[in-house]
Amino acid sequence: MPLLLFDLDNTLLPRDAAFRAWAQDFLSDHGLPPGDLDWFVTLDGGGYVPRSTVLSAVRRRYGLDVSTDFLLAHYRRGINSHIHCPPRHIEALRAARAAGWTLGIVSNGGTGPQLEKIRRTGLGPLVDGWVISEEADCLKPDPLIFEIAAQRCGIAPTGDWAARTWMIGDHAPADIAGAELTGLRSVWLHHGRPWAEVGYRPTLKAAGLPEAVGQVLAARNAPSPRPGIRAGGAPRRGAAGVPARATAPLGARSGARLTAAAPQGASAPVPANVGTGRGPGVGAGSGVRNRSAGFAVVAEARTDAGALSGAGAEAGLGGGADDLGRALVVRPAPLLRTAPLQAAPGAAADPGSAPAPATAAAG
Repeated sequence: MPLLLFDLDNTLLPRDAAFRAWAQDFLSDHGLPPGDLDWFVTLDGGGYVPRSTVLSAVRRRYGLDVSTDFLLAHYRRGINSHIHCPPRHIEALRAARAAGWTLGIVSNGGTGPQLEKIRRTGLGPLVDGWVISEEADCLKPDPLIFEIAAQRCGIAPTGDWAARTWMIGDHAPADIAGAELTGLRSVWLHHGRPWAEVGYRPTLKAAGLPEAVGQVLAARNAPSPRPGIRAGGAPRRGAAGVPARATAPLGARSGARLTAAAPQGASAPVPANVGTGRGPGVGAGSGVRNRSAGFAVVAEARTDAGALSGAGAEAGLGGGADDLGRALVVRPAPLLRTAPLQAAPGAAADPGSAPAPATAAAG
């Protein structure tokens, strides 16, 4: 079965729009000039500027008598309250599913905040699996993270798997370079930008996600990755058994009304009450178990906002770098596990309640 992988921020989800909405709320709540919105957006850098830098600059500009940790908690609550998955994106995912594609998410960022986005937007029941850089201990463009994603989706990253896999993303150095290094074909979401990289290029370009998915569905005969680029082969570093560090799974596919027959095995139909609750735009009924079952269930899934120490040391490279955070105590878990998992109590904890680390991530 062909595999279609997606970036999360500014690909499946309009992250920059959510940031603008949060910034507008912040200015209004504090009685600050609404014309400063452009200053916020420029400082944000599309999420590629570390949150410690952004929020420290905000404190100094307005002389706010609050800590950066307090602002970080406010920010995380605010941006995720504005995040959503556009209906046209949901329709595109369903169209790909109906065409027989396996679907997965590959995101650089902090485990807790990125899982919160997946939960809030109802993306979980629409895909077969996901991997987030923090819990996987590797970042795009490392080919390993794409191999882990394939395996989380029930596809062994061996043989010609790469020739049957596409990656859609907006960030060239992470998404498109990563696809090239792994031997995948790719679609770059240009969002009106010119292509600026010299050493590699996407297979296709698109203005938005629905167009990108349509191109992939029509491109069964698209050119294979260029010769000389690694195209599959045996997993490196024992990808089948790479330990993953994570929070509660939020991974059981439940409530998704699929238009294509559900595959058997690890993704066989399960009762609708397995896993997380329904998200926006997701119908009721039985679904398919999400095969991202390697996430460890962590009882200590909640921390309070007062635990936000060390946020000023946060660093990140982008497309969700604002959501970095080693949010929870974690323990190793195998990459795949066939037994269904239930979401741990507190898995839907407020994103603002997670401490931010000095870890760097991108995307």
